[in-house]
Amino acid sequence: MEDEQLLRYSRHILLDELGVEGQEKLLASHALVIGAGGLGSPVALYLGSAGVGRITLVDHDSVDATNLQRQVAHTLARLGQPKAESAREAIAAINPDVQVRPFTLRADDALLERLVAEADLVLDCSDNFATRHAVNRACVRHRRPLVSGAAIRFDGQVSVFDPRDAASPCYACVFPESQSLEETRCATMGVFAPLVGIIGTLQAAEALKLLCGIGRSLAGRLLMLDGRGMEFSEVRIARNPGCPVCGGAH
Repeated sequence: MEDEQLLRYSRHILLDELGVEGQEKLLASHALVIGAGGLGSPVALYLGSAGVGRITLVDHDSVDATNLQRQVAHTLARLGQPKAESAREAIAAINPDVQVRPFTLRADDALLERLVAEADLVLDCSDNFATRHAVNRACVRHRRPLVSGAAIRFDGQVSVFDPRDAASPCYACVFPESQSLEETRCATMGVFAPLVGIIGTLQAAEALKLLCGIGRSLAGRLLMLDGRGMEFSEVRIARNPGCPVCGGAH
């Protein structure tokens, strides 16, 4: 690392668990972020400020006035701009050394097949089950760890699905694609502004730990937050041997 980088990342380097070696791993890493909205905003900003060397952002949507209540990567000046481009500008304002590649496209199977293969780790910050399942399928195929988050109203959850770990379930083990789940959107149900910041920050933390190889990840655990009482609860989750996505992958 150069002197400027040693200064910029000095608080990371001071951590015994991370140090110079861990920071160099981050600088050499490539993270794929699906969604640049409420969850994707803190994820992108923290990955960028922490020095993840390459970040690919995927979001087909544009910045709207209703987003600004919670999507902190965007500003009034960027209304109407693609969210992936807006988030790229926000990261560049903090850490211009990070290489950010924005895609203003839907995260469909064809795009994910290419982008997941290129990344070291994937963060799902999307807001619908179809995209979450598509991301999960690609991560299982390419054996890439997936950091998944969700937030609606005052309730949030985060977990890690790591196909490199034989004991780790995939997203479909916990939320089967065939299962009839009610699709709730913040446009109709609302969302407490800081909630997406809390969950997105937890996602960023899990991603940085995985990329550095430190600590214990949330693989095999679903962490849930009740924002009304600010209470966390944890549920153990196991791999489903009959899962149509990952059942035969290990």
